[in-house]
Amino acid sequence: MPETHYWSRDPSELMADLGTGAGGLSAAAAAEQLRRHGPNTVAGERRITAPRLLLRQFESPLVLILVFGALVSMMLRDWVDASIILAIVLGSTLLGFAQEYRASAAVAALRRRLALTVQVVRDGTAQTVAASALVPGDVIRLSAGNLVPADGVVLEARDFLVTEASLTGESFPVEKQRGIVPAGAPLAGRTNCVFLGTSVRSGTATALVVKTGRDTAFGAVAARLHEQAPETEFARGVRQFGYLLVRVMIVMVVFVLVVNFALERPPIESLLFAVALAVGISPELLPAIVSVTLSRGARAMARRGVIVRRLEAIEDLGSMDVLCTDKTGTLTEGVIALDSAVDAEGRASAEVLRLAHLNAAFETGIENPLDVAIVAAGERSGLATAGWAKVDEIPYDFIRKRLTIVVAREGEAAAHLIITKGAFATVLDACSVDTALRERLEAYYRRKGVEGFRVLAVATKRAAAKAHYGREDEVGMAFAGFLLFLDPPKDDAGKTIRDLAALGIRIKVITGDNRYVAAHVAAAIGLDPKALLTGGEIAGLKDESLWHLAERTDLFVEVDPQQKERIVRALQRTGHAVGYLGDGINDAPSLHAADVGISVENAVDVARESADVILLQHDLDVLRRGVEDGRATFANTLKYISITTSANFGNMVSMALATPLLPFLPLAAKQILLNNFLSDLPSIAISTDNVDAEHTARAQRWNVDEVRRFMIVFGLISTVFDLLTFFLLLQVFTSDEATFQTTWFVVSVLTELAVVLVLRTRGPAWRSAPSRLLLWTTVAVGAAAFALPYAGPLASVFGFVALSWQLMLAAVLIMAVYVLTTEVAKLEFSRTRRR
Repeated sequence: MPETHYWSRDPSELMADLGTGAGGLSAAAAAEQLRRHGPNTVAGERRITAPRLLLRQFESPLVLILVFGALVSMMLRDWVDASIILAIVLGSTLLGFAQEYRASAAVAALRRRLALTVQVVRDGTAQTVAASALVPGDVIRLSAGNLVPADGVVLEARDFLVTEASLTGESFPVEKQRGIVPAGAPLAGRTNCVFLGTSVRSGTATALVVKTGRDTAFGAVAARLHEQAPETEFARGVRQFGYLLVRVMIVMVVFVLVVNFALERPPIESLLFAVALAVGISPELLPAIVSVTLSRGARAMARRGVIVRRLEAIEDLGSMDVLCTDKTGTLTEGVIALDSAVDAEGRASAEVLRLAHLNAAFETGIENPLDVAIVAAGERSGLATAGWAKVDEIPYDFIRKRLTIVVAREGEAAAHLIITKGAFATVLDACSVDTALRERLEAYYRRKGVEGFRVLAVATKRAAAKAHYGREDEVGMAFAGFLLFLDPPKDDAGKTIRDLAALGIRIKVITGDNRYVAAHVAAAIGLDPKALLTGGEIAGLKDESLWHLAERTDLFVEVDPQQKERIVRALQRTGHAVGYLGDGINDAPSLHAADVGISVENAVDVARESADVILLQHDLDVLRRGVEDGRATFANTLKYISITTSANFGNMVSMALATPLLPFLPLAAKQILLNNFLSDLPSIAISTDNVDAEHTARAQRWNVDEVRRFMIVFGLISTVFDLLTFFLLLQVFTSDEATFQTTWFVVSVLTELAVVLVLRTRGPAWRSAPSRLLLWTTVAVGAAAFALPYAGPLASVFGFVALSWQLMLAAVLIMAVYVLTTEVAKLEFSRTRRR
């Protein structure tokens, strides 16, 4: 097999064994390989199919408890109760399945828009294909910023550095080149190989794919560990909320069982009542509601240009209170133009432009807008590469911060021209200049930076011809001149920053650019140019000092990638929820570290795959709308949780208190389940509900203590009115068991429905209109609750009897007084909460 110890074999032999060559596989051969090996995905990336999603609905302990209750009824040949319980179980699970399936399909469609692609050579031509379609034998091209899409061997490489921390733990990039290494070499020692999940730091390479999907080193690790993503704040909040419900449920069920057994009530009936009580307090549609609300929010955000790669990131985006971002394309127009090329004295220079044009036109590493601007300016001036041949390239990296191209004029084989372009300070370090000239150059650089120009330097030297050049050749150069670029601030950048500030989000600019340009842009858009820290100053700070200063700093300039991540962690350490917006190779660590990583559609692979949220436009106003949508989505999710649990808690407390006081059960088990099912139906529409401005005006975060207080306060208000209802039914209307249960069922459903419309807003209910779907779903279910006692055979199945008009009027009056009381209590609760 060609895959066995492939790193120890000659690449030419591997290509022959895999039936490929320099021109890659044919389309037919690639299709056959895909059929044999399957898609290039690891074991953990399984698509959730409809049957699997349906079965997942039955994994809930609440559903299993109900099934157990149905089985008990069957054993006692109580077929009616068993059928009712199973029908409610089926209704709930099918409802949850339908909503989650639709949500999953919507999210899958969004993720397909962001599918990773790769440059592959097939049928002798380079083409772009989905990474999942790669097969052994494919010849792929890699460059800085790419994620390596499969395991393979290097065929050609130019200054090719790869970050392998995800596999080896080595934080420094490793140079890869063609060659053969011993069969026993460990993974970290296979310097002729590239591996799925690693990323290209700099340079270019052509590689032969040998292993894909589960057969890769990364796939083997994933299959062995079955690692899950770290728990998000949203998931942690749901889990803690679940623990709260379990504790309350256990106390109530044990209490009810003990009381019923003490009163010598039928054990099976008591058991079914306890089961229904346990299910009644739990929002069994919570997974479906959360999925529906988040996926609907994701679809709405996608329509506005924000794609969510991980649904829980919606909550993280909404809770963000600090946004770290570069300035280029975000705060500035992002359309960089070369304003002028000047010599060391600041005079316009055609020669400096010619040198810069040769450097940019022959560069093959990291694509960037500066080179695009240089090439465009050169072409406008009539420059071309005709008559010149590229000899070698020393690619740009984030340590040297410069790029060198070696060229030769046709017919001059004995001498080569070395042209270096890059950051002023690092290019100047490569030059031989005296102190006086250095001071004049630095003064000119500062002056142009203050004027808002982004400044690069160009240096050159002639050298005797040789085959290959390296970093050691970037010495003793002559300083040629400056390149001055303009990237003006966006007209609406200042307004956008003020809008984000109104949402409680503070902007912090983190850039590798020099302090003068960054301060100029900051002043133009309303940030404080004096609240500034440089990379050099950060390097000299202890972590504790940076924690203190990061809070008060608006501009972090001249920073390296490691410092970007350190700034993010410092802000998190002081209690901030940090968002990081980046699109470059050096942004990946910070995107991972941030609470919510944000990138753009045209970002490099490693940045886009590190992000939680993708912007289809490089625009902070798009992000602002995404934050508002995220907060609205999270607010609607919390509405369901808070309102449903408080109503259910109140009803369950009422039943628990009534159990020892009544000569019969306050509701039959099947009536409790029907009550719970009907009151949950309108909750599906909560995802469409309108959200008050105050919910989007500041960050929303999980607070289980607040959910608990809400549940207790409004649940106990409900209990007070339930006990009032019990008193009226027993003492005023002297109701029998069937009449009591029917009346309380109607009152319970109506109050649960009405309270949704009251508690969905923190302000006066009449000032905040619900969505039409929520309103009319609530009205429809309320009408059904009114009609059920008169539904003939269906009413008798559930043990309901027709109610007199006096009882119906009493039910409506109780509901009205309850709604008014809840409204008053809500306004007081909201006022207390704000203090």
